[in-house]
Amino acid sequence: MDPSYHAVLREMTQQLRHRGPDDVGFHIESCAMLGHRRLSIIDLETGRQPLSNEDGSIWAVVNGEFYNFQELRESLIHRGHSFRTTGDCECLVHLYEDYGERCVEHVSGFFAFAIWDSRRRKLILARDRLGVKPVYYAVVGEKLAFASELKSLLVLPELERRVDVASLLDFLTLDFVPSPRTIFSGIRKLAPGTMLILEEARATVETYWDLHAREPLSGDADEIATELWRELRRSTRERLVSDVPIGALLSGGLDSGAVVGAMAGLTRGRVVTVTSGFEEAGFDERDAAGATARQFQTEHHEHLVRGGATEILNTLAWHFDEPFGDPSAIPMFHLCLHAKRHVTVALSGDGGDEILAGYRRYRFDLAEQRVRRWTPTAIRSGLFGSLAAVCPSASWLPRPLRARSTFRNLAVDGATAHGLSIAGLSPILAKQLLHAEACDEVSGYDPLDGIRRHYRRCDAGDHLSKCQYVDIKLGLADGILTKVDRASMAQGLEVRSPMLDYRFVEFAWRIPPRHRIRGGQGKLPLRRAVQRELSGDLAARKKAGFDVPMDRWTRGVLRKRIEESLLESNSPIARWLAPGTIRRVCSEHLSGQAQNGNLVWKLLMLDAWARRHLTFKQKANDRSMATSMA
Repeated sequence: MDPSYHAVLREMTQQLRHRGPDDVGFHIESCAMLGHRRLSIIDLETGRQPLSNEDGSIWAVVNGEFYNFQELRESLIHRGHSFRTTGDCECLVHLYEDYGERCVEHVSGFFAFAIWDSRRRKLILARDRLGVKPVYYAVVGEKLAFASELKSLLVLPELERRVDVASLLDFLTLDFVPSPRTIFSGIRKLAPGTMLILEEARATVETYWDLHAREPLSGDADEIATELWRELRRSTRERLVSDVPIGALLSGGLDSGAVVGAMAGLTRGRVVTVTSGFEEAGFDERDAAGATARQFQTEHHEHLVRGGATEILNTLAWHFDEPFGDPSAIPMFHLCLHAKRHVTVALSGDGGDEILAGYRRYRFDLAEQRVRRWTPTAIRSGLFGSLAAVCPSASWLPRPLRARSTFRNLAVDGATAHGLSIAGLSPILAKQLLHAEACDEVSGYDPLDGIRRHYRRCDAGDHLSKCQYVDIKLGLADGILTKVDRASMAQGLEVRSPMLDYRFVEFAWRIPPRHRIRGGQGKLPLRRAVQRELSGDLAARKKAGFDVPMDRWTRGVLRKRIEESLLESNSPIARWLAPGTIRRVCSEHLSGQAQNGNLVWKLLMLDAWARRHLTFKQKANDRSMATSMA
């Protein structure tokens, strides 16, 4: 390995300092280098990484936690392995000695890891089953480099930062760039449940876990609720193992409330809970979260988000590395910042809506699918397509009242309709934002194709499961979990979600669709379990979402930023987006002719990202894992 890359490795690792403020470690040999930033959670004294096996031939770096490490450790010691540490990560190198790359199938938790086998000159990169932790990688010359965040790879001197216009179109449509693409054409990210194997200068990506149709549960609603609660308590108990203070992120909804309720029944002391809210009426969940906190007698802390959207733009652009358009990143960032003042580990209710069918849109997906089933395709596409063309968009109305959206969805197949429902912007409108040259570059590309592929890949026979599968693989992994990872790790806070335990997910996947949604209400087994086990009004809580008053903010505190960035001719996003279209979108919104707040925020985030990362002059002042391979 070129000695000059020693400095590059240190710089790459330094860029991740926020993810691991407690320690740094390196392993360097002739053809491989590993770097690691550590956030100390378990085994505070001896858990330094990189870690090796007994003879130093196998090395690993890990970002995340293995919850079943104690039973793995006992089994491995019984098989003759010896340990230098008392933590979870050392299990990995010994599992690899016994099982090779299939070692990933033996660990339970959330993780991104790399294993270097120096004898075989073999590298394994893996991302956990649901995609809680990220892995970015790039081939640079004859080297393969990887890291927990994209900014670490931008240190590489040979890396060309060329924007992938198809990924840009993905962002404009979906609010994020889905795996395995990234915003840069030369960088990829591993999809959830996959691993990359590099051996003999050849890299392959394999899927080691997926959701598959299994025998549905045969019990009645009460029996299913009982089993679901048992699974939730088990996964919550496993996530309470920590050598540092632990608490919970609490919203006003059912999922985080159920997790806090499970925690309260498993811990001796009071559970620490943290919530955030807004001054604006209709966007504040503090009262509902406070009611849950009082029910379980938690040590509760509230944080009020007061404006700050202008100041946080550049911060979000720095930490997310790719354009990210979901405005709920703002309160999530503030929530994690506030939580870090009280705990180092926080449990959350992330994943409940996707895993247990909690989104309201699933009701409409099912209703539309019933119409499709009884209406011939030719009639649907002609009749409903024509009706959609003449109806006003009325995007400000609740979805049941948007006739244009309903007719549009009825005119297409179920996969496409679900894609249109979850998209922040339709692909047609997204392409209209591009200038002519960029539009030509993606003339044959449709961002909904990825959604259709996920829909077809799902081997369940019902429409609801296929829609959930899309959301688990796409919106959860690359949207919600990206948001939580970047916001939490920016503060050195570890967030764990019991509902993302893969065994909990596999159990929930066996719940028959009729038991997931009934009478227009989703998450029925969880509601029944919470009603029985925890009492109170928590089971009746409606889905509220992490909404942000973006229409008001973009006409108020963000107005000056819009005028100085988006409406000026020097905006860097003018290299892809038509300046006239940007001005029209912003002007119509600022004048009140349209409700384009979320779209304007998306454009602001793209502008802030471009200014930050396309004029990259990196300082060595900003954890987790980074390496370069020959």
